[in-house]
Amino acid sequence: MSTTTLLGALLPAVPLVAGLLGLLLPPAPRDADGSRTGGDRARRVAIALGVAGAAGALALAVALLVTLDRPAEASTTWVDLGGLTVSLGVRLDGAAALVAVAVAAVALAVQVYSVGYLRRGPHDDVDTDHRYPPYAAQISLFTAAMLLVVVAGDLILLLVGWEVMGICSYLLIAHDRRLPEAPAAAMKAFLVTRVGDVGFLLGIALLGVSAGSFRVADVLAHDHATGTLTAACLLLLAGVAGKSAQFPLHTWLPDAMAGPTPISALIHAATMVAAGVYAVTRLYPLFEATPVALAVLGVMASVTLLLGAFAATAQDDLKRVLAWSTVSQIGYMTGALAVGSPPAALFHLLTHAAFKALLFLAAGAVIHAVGTTLMSRMGGLRRGMPVTFWCTVVGLGALAGVPPLSGFWSKDGVLTVAQEAALHGSGPAPAWVGWLVWLAGLVGVAVTAWYATRLLLRTFLGEARMPLAHPHDPPAVMRWPLLLLAVPAALLGLAGFDWAFARRLLLAPTAGEPGERLLVHVGPELLLPLALLAAGAGLAWLRWRRDPAADPATALGPLRPVFAAAFRLDDAQRALVVRPTKALARATRTADEVVVDGAVEGSGRAALGLGGGLAALHRAALPRAAVGVLAGALLIGLAAVMIGVVP
Repeated sequence: MSTTTLLGALLPAVPLVAGLLGLLLPPAPRDADGSRTGGDRARRVAIALGVAGAAGALALAVALLVTLDRPAEASTTWVDLGGLTVSLGVRLDGAAALVAVAVAAVALAVQVYSVGYLRRGPHDDVDTDHRYPPYAAQISLFTAAMLLVVVAGDLILLLVGWEVMGICSYLLIAHDRRLPEAPAAAMKAFLVTRVGDVGFLLGIALLGVSAGSFRVADVLAHDHATGTLTAACLLLLAGVAGKSAQFPLHTWLPDAMAGPTPISALIHAATMVAAGVYAVTRLYPLFEATPVALAVLGVMASVTLLLGAFAATAQDDLKRVLAWSTVSQIGYMTGALAVGSPPAALFHLLTHAAFKALLFLAAGAVIHAVGTTLMSRMGGLRRGMPVTFWCTVVGLGALAGVPPLSGFWSKDGVLTVAQEAALHGSGPAPAWVGWLVWLAGLVGVAVTAWYATRLLLRTFLGEARMPLAHPHDPPAVMRWPLLLLAVPAALLGLAGFDWAFARRLLLAPTAGEPGERLLVHVGPELLLPLALLAAGAGLAWLRWRRDPAADPATALGPLRPVFAAAFRLDDAQRALVVRPTKALARATRTADEVVVDGAVEGSGRAALGLGGGLAALHRAALPRAAVGVLAGALLIGLAAVMIGVVP
């Protein structure tokens, strides 16, 4: 095993070990009144393990990025099932190294930030959260699972990381189990993503059986039958829709905001939602050979992009605005994949990881200061929280695509490849897919600028709507992650001008020349997105200037409740899926209890009753017993006579 592949193998192993050790830490001891107020030592050890695991993963990812000059792979057979092999191994390239750096960097920021954010128990008067050790350990396991997905050279190994992320998300979203919405949101996230994962598992099974191996290299090299390949890719897209919160399996992500804000940053920026996009890029040659799957992906991306953007315009909860924003931005990434540009999708994935982690952690600082997530109860925070304000400005500017911030260059890259696919049919999917993604992306630019401006105005500008609140910037342990994340959120897009950086994101590293602008584009095509950006931001600002005390969302009129409820798709899902499933479950339970259990218990009662009757006869007094014996003898004799006379 070479040094490069060794680094790849250690990458998920380091946070995995930190997480497993963290799970062994004892809980805080109970006081005489039954409460838990101790546990400072366990907390300190948990912090050390969590930060060390994330920092070690980041160091390994950076070392891998520096040393990896060409794709590398190493594997060993794990299981051989009658010629169908499952291997343990890594598959490394430039894209994997860059995504690994992003995952580890966000994980480290979240671990450090959580030290201050969860210093006090949520909704508690104690000084520490006694459940911090399992919380930090679960973040480490979450990080290890995503890094396993990034470096896995075998589809079964990738599936292991994929599923471990599912259980970690369930545990972390439900961290504060005293909040009734947290366990419910965790269960919803777990079940909705499991629906997609059924398809993902079946798709992997089809590919592995077809190729005779689950190694990614073997699966990509095999000549699959057209029907098998189409079915497998469509099934994989079900898993992508679940993990990356794409229509119609997107409904879990906004509700997941019930979890701690640092976990929201981790899920939205570095792990769950990025996993689906990355999995498609990993297997993109298969999708490229399946125009039907790309067409489905393009429709799914366009619907999700607009759905998430419009839903974000009417939310009052600060975190839910950012959650719906993530749904929309992932639509840009999957749209880039649909029109044939994995590099554009990965570039936007990287910039999104930076500015969305920054935005969620900044939102956490606001919530930490004012004690609410509702923008209607905020306002005027700029004066008391200048650091948080400017970090939020950078994050929202990158989200909206304000030049020269990172989101401007990566979003423009997506729009440019979609325009090329629409006007020139350059993508592997039909040209109408390019039109769909391009037009949806342009509308999304204006809507994103509108709700980003509204969020900034409602939260930080105007007059304070909570006079009793005393907002302040967060302590240093929470402030430094914000400041450090603001740097890539602002400048990472400029890396797209660097040929070495661009080449790492190519699926075929030998393609293209240094003179080609593969990730960033400077030309007349920028004017239309910039005009839409200015229009969206300007409309929100003008509405606010007219009445700073009013919510710009009042301009939506009768559409506001529809957008706030995300077109009531959650209600439709509940009516069409949840309620019928519960009714079927109740009917099944009733049939089991009444029919199956009734038959078994009825047989037992009948046997018991018959036995009791016979026992009563055997316990009869002597006169009745004698009469019974004589009657029996008489009946036997009569039967014998009757049998004898019958010819």
